[in-house]
Parts: sequence; structure tokens; C-alpha cells
Amino acid sequence: MRGPLCIAATLALALGAGGCNNSPYPDADSDVKVLYTVTPEPPRTLDPAEAYSTVDHAITGPVYETLLEYHFLKRPYQLIPGIAAAVPEPRPLPDGRVAYRFELRDDLLFQDDACFSAFGGTEPTRPIRAADVAFELMRLADPGVNSPVINTFWKIVGMREFSAALKERREDEAFAALRIDRQYEQVGPIPGLRVLSDTEFEIVLVEPYPQILYWFAMEFTTPVPWEAVVYYDGEEGRDLFDEHPVGAGPYVLTRYDKRSQIVLDRNENWYGAREPALPAPSATYPHEGAPGDAERGLLDPAYVGKALPFIDRLEFRYEKETIPAFNKFLQGYYDASGIIQESFEQIVQEGGLSPAMEEIGMRLERSVSPSIYYLGFNMDDPTVGSAAAERGRKLRQAMSLVIDVEEYTRIFTNGRGIPAQSPIPPGLYGYDADYRNPYRSVDLDRARALLAEAGYAKGVDPETGKALRLTFDTGDTSSRGRLRYLFFVEAWKSLGLDVEIAATNYNQFQEKVRKGAYQLFFWGWVADYPDPENFLFLLWGPMARGANQGGPNTANFADPAFDALFLEMRNRPNDARRLELVADMRDILKRERPWIELFHPEAYGLYQPWMRNIKPLGMSFFTLKYRDLDPALRSELRREWNRPVVWPAWVLGATAIALIVPGIRTFYRERQ
Repeated sequence: MRGPLCIAATLALALGAGGCNNSPYPDADSDVKVLYTVTPEPPRTLDPAEAYSTVDHAITGPVYETLLEYHFLKRPYQLIPGIAAAVPEPRPLPDGRVAYRFELRDDLLFQDDACFSAFGGTEPTRPIRAADVAFELMRLADPGVNSPVINTFWKIVGMREFSAALKERREDEAFAALRIDRQYEQVGPIPGLRVLSDTEFEIVLVEPYPQILYWFAMEFTTPVPWEAVVYYDGEEGRDLFDEHPVGAGPYVLTRYDKRSQIVLDRNENWYGAREPALPAPSATYPHEGAPGDAERGLLDPAYVGKALPFIDRLEFRYEKETIPAFNKFLQGYYDASGIIQESFEQIVQEGGLSPAMEEIGMRLERSVSPSIYYLGFNMDDPTVGSAAAERGRKLRQAMSLVIDVEEYTRIFTNGRGIPAQSPIPPGLYGYDADYRNPYRSVDLDRARALLAEAGYAKGVDPETGKALRLTFDTGDTSSRGRLRYLFFVEAWKSLGLDVEIAATNYNQFQEKVRKGAYQLFFWGWVADYPDPENFLFLLWGPMARGANQGGPNTANFADPAFDALFLEMRNRPNDARRLELVADMRDILKRERPWIELFHPEAYGLYQPWMRNIKPLGMSFFTLKYRDLDPALRSELRREWNRPVVWPAWVLGATAIALIVPGIRTFYRERQ
């Protein structure tokens, strides 16, 4: 009967094709609040002491709860308590040091995990203690962990000495074989890191540094159980810790196939889930926001004050190619998406959604990233830098006046970018939306006049009698990169300048920068935290890359007045005096022109009609717990958008019948 069974199966498949759909998800999930999203590449690590990319943070953010967080709606950014009971205030000490005392909530548990019973625990979890935060801070200083942010935490008294002592003691094999928490106990304690009780600890900084609080809104400082670090060592079939996070956040990692699918489910141990009536700022939807939020539906009474999170499960699907991922989004199989360049003009028209997108209820959200792209001058260069004095200053001013950043973003970023007037982006303290830099509007006549005053009339170098020749170094050798750089070169050519593009790969470019062998360059910076200090320090003299210092001041700008203002500004609270200092520093940069500020990137996000509570933060911090979705509407629209074309199936079925039935008759006739 094998032949007839095969024929019958083929026929059944042909006739049943009309009832199929192309959904990649099980039908059982159609009524469940599952958020489906894309990860463009696998996470590098899920160890909170090391994870630094947006891809990593997309997973570590939901799993690891931080002591502080950012208010979901308010701009400028505002810190609120996370698992800390309050945002701590600085306490100045007589010797110039500053202390911060943190108090944790007293109702915190880690997620359930096998690591706790492995070391004698009688429960699948245990309470979170202040010692767990101290343990993670010690991990940052551990030379074996190699945390990318340790330079910030050297500000804690004794942290550097602890790291050096730990490295030295590990030369003893017996010590190196000890459990990690016992190693820390023997080398510690760290003088500037004191555990005062199960819920309190204190850090002492060598000098005032208000920005330290921003680092407690990042997963680097989350509580981590020593049991997890010890247990997940990759031995005897166990995972490695950097692929098995054990945290205290609203979600737990339940599936980790990083090249296919990553799944996070609600953490029933999260304090917001166990005690939803608590008025905890980071566990309830906010009562107030920024101007315009109420009008945009972001303060809907149906959500205000309600317990988080609203979504039951987060699913990240690995999609290497952007076009297939975007097509799946348009079919309703992903809940949010960026806009691929190939489809931008069909999706966005005149700054808003196209009529076709509006008709199906799609929503567009624009957010400005706290970041900046700029053109920089090497201020150590004798022609364009400080040594050229007034001549070099006017040359830089002239070159700034011919760069049309609005035209640049129109051509190369689909208009996605806010023209930059200073290094400080929107959303940060010190940003002034009304400020206009007189050297950042296109003025060819004024630029030519300044160039003549600099001694380069019509762009001619009087020493050679030819066009002044400059070198523009870049770290991108692609054809698209060259087109971008030619845009600037052509602008400077309008002044008569001869600017040559010197394109190398990124590593070679970095080596040039390290050696100071460059004149002009294209660069960008993304905020680690939303404070003007994190941008203005890029032009602080001691951070210069010259003289083998290797700092982020790639322009090698060093101005005594600017440096003095920076030192006063960086350690001040956000008061009127700090605004004055920022304005004074901005005026120096306006005049000296170590940078030609270009733009602050804008992110355009598309969200499906069933998504709720959408306000991008603009930084790599976890906000999905505030979002909600309507699974019934999603199912309805998916069916509408993906109606199967059934006539080919019926034609196939009819053809199959015509071809197969005679064969069946012949088969049975021969059997008889």
C-alpha cells in the first residue's frame, strides 16, 4: 500500500494548501503578550561586567536590575530609584573625598536558579544583599574580568590597589585555586567600598564626581551572586557565566540560541511582580512626563500607576539581512523596526509616514540619540592647528562656514539628523535649542573673506603659489564612505582649497591618530551617560591623544581657559553656575573651531498599530517593561495582511486529481 499512501498524502497536501499560513510562530501564542523583535547579530557576552554593546544590553537590560534608572518619559533625562530606595546625595568629606551611601530595597530576590542549591541553599533563590553589589564592583577591578569601564571606577578609593594586589596574589597557585569570592575576601576589603549592612553600602571617591551615579543606572553595577559566577564555569556540562545570566530584573533568560532565537519570560521573583501595589518608581508606570506626552497618549489612565511589566515574553530572532527582516515586519511578524534605506522614501514622506503606512495604522517615532558626528582638526598640526595662531583659527572658521550639514544628511542619511551647533546633543543638561553657532550656517562670502584674512586668498598658499593642500584622514575605505568624504572635499574646493582624502582601514587610521600623523578627520561619539561632561571632556587638554596619552580628545585641543572651565563644570551639580560654565566653554569652541560640528543622529522607528507606550529613550537602556501590545488586534491584522492566495492551490489540486486518479485506478486494476 506504499504507493497509494504516498499518492493520497500528496493529494491531501495539495488540497490543504489553501488553509496554510506563513506565520513563523505557534498558534498557541496568538493570544499571548509576546514581543517579537530582531537582533542583528549575536550578543558578544551577557556578563554585566563586560557587556557594553547595544546588542548585549538588549538582553542584559531585562535580566539585570540596576540600582538607579532613567525616568521613562521625562526629558532632559532624570535619574530615579531602581532597586535602590532613593537616589543618594553626595557627602563631602574633610579630605576632599566624597561619599555616596546606597540603601537597597529590603524585598529583593534573585531569579530562581540551580546555582543557589549547588552551594547548600535550601531554596531556588535567595535575598539580594548589599554584598552582591560590592562583589560586582570588585569584579570590575578584577584583571581577569577585563571590564571596559574600569577607568571610571578607579575613582573609588583603593580600587586600583585592590586590582594590583589581586593580580600579584594569583601568582600563588594555591590562592588562584580559591573560590572567587574568597579571593576577594582575602585581598580586600577595599577602603572606598564598605558594606554597612545587608541593605546598605557606601562608596568613597578620591574626588568629587557627580557623574558616578549614572554608572549605577547601568548593568555594570548590578547585584551579581557569587554562586552564579562560580557555578557557571563551563565544566561538567554547565554553561559559562557569560551565557547564563542570573539577575533580579523583570525577565529571566529561558532560551539562548544566540544565532537563532533568544527568549526571556517574566521573572516571578521580581519585586514588582511579587508586590505590584508598591509605589516603586521603577516598577510602576509613571504619573507624569515631558510636555506633550499626555497629548501623545503616553499618560493614559489605563496605564498610569499600573504595575510593570505589561508584556509576558520577549523573543529576539536573529536576522542577519535587513531586507528580509523588514519584509517580515511589514507582514506583522515583528512588532517594531528601523527603516531600511531602500524603502525610506516609500515609508517616510515630508517628515511623516506615507499615506499607505498611515492607512494601515503604522506609527513613526523619531528620537535624537545623545551622540554627535563631527569633522575635527589636529590642533598639533602646524598648518591647521594652534601653532598657526590667528591664521590657523581663521582657516578653521572659513572651512566650517562652507559645510552644509542639512544637505549632507539629506543625501546620506535620508535627512535623519539634527544639525549640531555645539558638542552637546538634545536631551542633555546644557543643551540650548535656541543657540545658533555663527560658524555653522553656510556663508561662502564670509568664508572667502576669512580665508583671505588668514593669508590664503582664493585658497592659495603664498609659500607655493598653489592651492593650499591639506589631508583628510578617514577610517573607511568603502565606496560609500568615499562619497561621503567627497561631499566635504567639494565644499572646501569651493574656497580653492586642495583637500586630499587619505582613506585607510580603521586600525591603520587609529595608528595614524595615535602618532598624530593627520590634519583633518571625521569622527563620532555616543554618550555613555547623559551629561555634558561626557561630551565636553572630548576637548579637555589632558584627554588629548597626542604625546602618547591616547585619550578621546582626538583633536588634541588644549586651551587653558577651556580646561579651567571644564574642571569647574564637571564636578558641579546641575545649577545656574553650571549652565554659565557650559555657555562659556561653548563660546571658546565657537571661536577656536577645533571641530566642525555636523549632526546629532536621529533614529526613526516604525511600530505596529497594536503597540502601546512608545517613547524611545535614545540610549542603550531597557525600557521594554513600559510597553504593551494588543495580541487580538495583532492576530486580526496579521490575517488581513497575509491572506493566502488560494487559487493556485485549487488549480494544483485539480491537476493532481486529473493526473493521480487514473493512476490509482490502474494500480487497483493490476492488483486484481
